Amino acid sequence: MRALITGVSGQDGSYLAELLLSKGYEVFGIVRRSSSETHERLTHIRDKIELIHADLLDQVSLSQALKRARPDEVYNLAAQSFVPTSWTQPVLTAEFTAVGVSRMLEAVRDVAPNAKFYQASSSEMFGKVLETPQRENTPFYPRSPYGVAKVYGHFITVNYRESYNLFAVSGILFNHESPRRGFEFVTRKITDGVARIKLGLAKELRLGNLDAKRDWGFAGDYVRAMWMMLQQPKPDDYVIATGVAHTVREFADKAFQSVGLKYQDFVVSDPAFYRPAEVDLLLGDATKAQKNLGWKPEVSFDQMIQIMVEADVRRLQDTVNRR
Repeated sequence: MRALITGVSGQDGSYLAELLLSKGYEVFGIVRRSSSETHERLTHIRDKIELIHADLLDQVSLSQALKRARPDEVYNLAAQSFVPTSWTQPVLTAEFTAVGVSRMLEAVRDVAPNAKFYQASSSEMFGKVLETPQRENTPFYPRSPYGVAKVYGHFITVNYRESYNLFAVSGILFNHESPRRGFEFVTRKITDGVARIKLGLAKELRLGNLDAKRDWGFAGDYVRAMWMMLQQPKPDDYVIATGVAHTVREFADKAFQSVGLKYQDFVVSDPAFYRPAEVDLLLGDATKAQKNLGWKPEVSFDQMIQIMVEADVRRLQDTVNRR
C-alpha cells in the first residue's frame, strides 16, 4: 500500500506517517518548499518516507505529487490550522483550508481517481453549537474564518463523493493534542509554560478565556481513526471525540498539579488572548465511529497532559543543561 499525506510535517501528519509505516505502507509526504527545512517532527522517520515539494495553492504541483506517489490512500491534513491566525489572515486561510481542498480533490479525480481520500474536517465547524453533544448531523455554525473554511472543505468533499463516486470521507475531529502540538495552541502553551515555570525559566503564564470548554483527546488515537475510515467498504463521515469536555482552567490545573504546583499562583487571564467571536463549548459524540469503525480513545485526558508536560520538561531541561 502507498499513501500520500499533505501536512506530513505537522502534528497529525507525523503520527499518521508513523502509523502507516508500522502497517507496512510506503509513505509519501507533501511539504512546502522553504529556505530552511527542518521538519523536526519527522526527524526519527525521515529516512523511511519520501518528501515531495508541492503546495495547496498550486494545482499543477499537486497533480505532479500524485503522479510521483501513485497512492492508494490520500490524507489531506494540510491547512492554515490556527484559529486566531484566521482572523488576521482570513483570505490566506480560505485559500489553503477551503479552496486547497478543491485543488486536492481535482488532482485526485484527474490523476488517481481510485485512491481513497481523507479530508481533515474540524469540530470548529460547529462553532456556536446548535446542540450538545455534536454529532455527524448537527448543523454547522462556524465562528471563525477557519471554521468557515473547514465547512467548505467538508462539503466539497461530500460533493465530490456524490458527484464523481470518489471514495472520499471527512473526519470531524475534535481537539487532539500531543507533545508535537504547535506552541501557539493553548494546550501546548500551557504545558510549555508549566515546564518553564517548574525549571525557573518563567514566572507566569498568560492565557485567554479560562472557561472555554473543549473535548480533548490524544493525537495518536485520532490518526488511527483516520486510517480506519479508509478501510471501510463504503465512504462515510465520522465525528472523532472522547465525549468528555474540560475547561482551559481544568487543563491548566492538571498540568500544574503534575509538577506539584498550583495554577492559581501563576496563571493570568489576559483579554488580549480572547477571540473576536468565542466558541464556548465543543463536545463530540463519537458513537457512530465506535459502532462502525470499532474506534475508541486509548489515552485518557490526564495521561495526555502528563505525557505533554513530561516531554516539555525534558526538552527544556536539556536546554538548561547545555547552557
